[in-house]
Amino acid sequence: MQSSTALRLIDRSPSITGSEIAGGLVPPPQFAHASFESYRPDADYPSQAGAIEHLKEFEGVWRAQRPGGFFSRNRKPKAALPGIYLDGGFGVGKTHLLASLWHAAPGPKYFGTFIEYTALVGALGYAETVALLRGTQLICIDEFELDDPGDTMLMTRLLGELMATGTRVAATSNTPPNSLGEGRFAASDFLREIQALSSNFMTVRIDGLDYRRRNVEGRATTVEDAALAHMVGTMAERGSAVSSDSFDELMAHLATVHPSKYIKMIRGIDVISLTGAHVLHNQTDALRLVAFIDRVYDAEIPIIASGTPLSEVFDDDMMGGGYRKKYQRAMSRLIALTTGELPPHD
Repeated sequence: MQSSTALRLIDRSPSITGSEIAGGLVPPPQFAHASFESYRPDADYPSQAGAIEHLKEFEGVWRAQRPGGFFSRNRKPKAALPGIYLDGGFGVGKTHLLASLWHAAPGPKYFGTFIEYTALVGALGYAETVALLRGTQLICIDEFELDDPGDTMLMTRLLGELMATGTRVAATSNTPPNSLGEGRFAASDFLREIQALSSNFMTVRIDGLDYRRRNVEGRATTVEDAALAHMVGTMAERGSAVSSDSFDELMAHLATVHPSKYIKMIRGIDVISLTGAHVLHNQTDALRLVAFIDRVYDAEIPIIASGTPLSEVFDDDMMGGGYRKKYQRAMSRLIALTTGELPPHD
């Protein structure tokens, strides 16, 4: 019988190279076949269907460049601007739409999170990153971060150089600190932070409810320690790769691993089990957990946990602060991951 503690995330401290990061700059597995046609807009929020039309116009510029392209016989599409920014709350399908655009675009093209692109620069150096990405048709940036001014301006400079040579850019929002309103504030702050590029971006607002809450209500599922141990043992006996860690040990370990490496830390894991989950009071720890859960969600790895429901580990100060929308997104994802209700698109 395989020991239930045979796999521990805290034993994994992966390294990652620039070439590995670059090779992984594609949509997450659940969006491997995303398309505008498979996106399901909410009829109560017309801006969702409207976003599809804006993105098709953006993609139409490439079609216009092909012989006999549809747009070649029409007016120059509004999406002639080299950048498009999808602004909206979590769970309205921004990532699905971004991946759909990526699939529709000609290559070479890249798709990654803000963290992955900054990690690429860290691994390769700025000049080599520019050289690698120069000539790219499309760069998709999911969850553009405004938390770190240095990283924000680094990405501003990088995108400016690439757009000047013909690369087009599509990005989704990630609410910055102290922006307590819905995504409208994210849009204005994004454009202010990238002053030199703002005139190159068309902002598309997407309203709506978190689709995960359409299917999953309530709180993250929690189990007693004895039941969790039995579940882990049973799954391990059946050949599943189940990790077993305490919540505190995992939180301490995440502080030693760069977020760009979290995806390698969970590679090959079928189920994550955590014991002793509790409310967090340190915002740095909480933001690391958010980044970790984003990667777990992308990898579609279920979680079983004991202690406080994982959707309730962010304290009241965090939920009332400038990062609250990040925590709300993580809560929504944790409900889905612990209940087995993993919807088809983000």
